[in-house]
Amino acid sequence: MEDIVVRYLHFIGIISLASMLVCQNVFLSKQLSGSQLRKLAVIDAFYGISAIVILLTGLSLWLWVGKPGDFYTKNMVFHIKFSLFLFVALLSIMPTIFFVKNRKSAESEVLVPSKVILLKRLELVALVFIPLLAVLMAQGVGHA
Repeated sequence: MEDIVVRYLHFIGIISLASMLVCQNVFLSKQLSGSQLRKLAVIDAFYGISAIVILLTGLSLWLWVGKPGDFYTKNMVFHIKFSLFLFVALLSIMPTIFFVKNRKSAESEVLVPSKVILLKRLELVALVFIPLLAVLMAQGVGHA
């Protein structure tokens, strides 16, 4: 039963993370008002919470519940998938810092650095490949 609960929470985290990332990319533009920045900061907070849920439930599936740990440990596709997840997390650091620093800006409009927009777009592109890797892994591809 705990296997089912952990997998369910893992999927909820994945769906939430993807949703928050899409929302960020839809609302993000070169110029944002203070209220738009505050909304993006809230969305980014939920994005971070979703990432933590995914990480904790994923580690639980790997180390404690579900399939034997060797299923994941000896699977190269799993390592690529996990590395891509960490890559997406690293890409999100700079935009998160920008949102946190500017969410209480007194200016009517804040210019968003093009690098922040590029990083959020790259996160979305990278995220597209993680489900493909999960499907391949579930089919036994990459297992030593």
